Amino acid sequence: MKHIIPALLLIFLYCLPSHAVRIKDLAALDGVRGNQLVGYGLVVGLDGTGDSSSSDLTTQSVVNMLDRLGMKVDQGSVKTDNVAAVMLTAELPPFAKAGSTFDVQVSSIGDSESLGGGTLLMAPLKGPDGKTYAVVQGALVVGAYAAGGEGAKAKKNHPTVGRIPGGAVVEREVPFVLAPGRELRYRLRESDFTTVQRTVAAIGHRFGAGAARALDGGSFAVRVPEKHISNLVPFLASLESIEVEPDTEARIVVNEKTGTIVMGSGVRIDTVAVSHGNLSLTIKENKNVSQPAPFSQGETTTTTDTSLTMTEDGGVLMVVDPGVTIQQLTDALNAIGASPRDMISILQAIEAAGALHARLVIM
Repeated sequence: MKHIIPALLLIFLYCLPSHAVRIKDLAALDGVRGNQLVGYGLVVGLDGTGDSSSSDLTTQSVVNMLDRLGMKVDQGSVKTDNVAAVMLTAELPPFAKAGSTFDVQVSSIGDSESLGGGTLLMAPLKGPDGKTYAVVQGALVVGAYAAGGEGAKAKKNHPTVGRIPGGAVVEREVPFVLAPGRELRYRLRESDFTTVQRTVAAIGHRFGAGAARALDGGSFAVRVPEKHISNLVPFLASLESIEVEPDTEARIVVNEKTGTIVMGSGVRIDTVAVSHGNLSLTIKENKNVSQPAPFSQGETTTTTDTSLTMTEDGGVLMVVDPGVTIQQLTDALNAIGASPRDMISILQAIEAAGALHARLVIM
C-alpha cells in the first residue's frame, strides 16, 4: 500500500504595477455605512425536507403564527415536514429610504434537509436597538440541491442556505444628514501613510493647496469650498472622481490547507541560496498465510510483512540574486522543481533567514 500526498493547487497572482484608482474606491465618508439587521421566520412549501416533528421551536412557531391569524390548533397535531425555522440576516444600505428593497440571507436553524422551493412568510428585520427597520417575504433562491433515499444521497453546495433578492422592504429609515460644514472626514479602507499623502496631494491639485490634510495613516480631512457649503452633493461627486495611485504593502498570502499562494508585485528578497531535495517514502504491506504442519493441532494464521523504501533525489543549490521580482522568484522556485507545499516551506525558511522583504501571511 502506498501513501501518496496529493498535489496541491497553486495559484500565483502576478500583480501589474499600481494604476490610478478613484477616491470613492479607496475611502469612505465618515458616518456613511450599512447597518446589520437580523430576524426570525418560517419557510413553508418545502417538499418534505423541513424540520422534523422533534423540533419544538418550529412547531411552537407554527402554532403562534396560526393563532395570530385567528386559528386555534393543538400543538400535538401540527406537522412540520414542509416547514423550516430560519434566521434572517441582512445589511441595511446607507441612505436607504422607506420603500427601498435589499437582499436577505436565509439560514436554517433546525434539522431541515433543504430550503429549496420554499417561501418565507412575512417576518420583521430588527437592528441592535430592537426596532424593526424592514420586513421581508418571498420565494427563496437556493443554489444547491439535496436528494437521495435509503441507499444513497447526493448533495451539492449548501441546500440549507438561500437568498431572497430584493425581498426586504425598508419600513424605518436610519437618520443621516450631510450637515453643512467646512470640513469632511474620510477613512481609507486600507490604512497606508503613502496612500493618504498621495490622496491629499491629488485633492490639493484639483481644488487648490490646503484643500485637504492628512489626519493619520488611515484618514484625511477635506475643506469644503465656500460655494459648496450649502450644497455638498456636487462637491462630493467631484471629489470622489479624483484618481490616486495607491501604495500597497508587499505581502505573500499562504493557505497551506489548499496549497494556495498569492504574491504581490512588491515582494523582494536579498541574496539567498535555496537547496531543494525530494524525499519519497513508500510503505508496502504483504499478507502471508502461516499454515501449520499436518496433525500438529496448530491454527492457520495470517502474518503481515512490512517493507519501507526511502529515496531522496539529489538536491539542487540555487543562488537567488538580490532584489528579484515576483516573476523571477517564482521562476527560480519552479526551476528547482518545488511543489506548492515545498514552496510554502521555502518561503517560510527565506523569511526566517531575514532575506524576505514582504509580510508572510499564513491562513
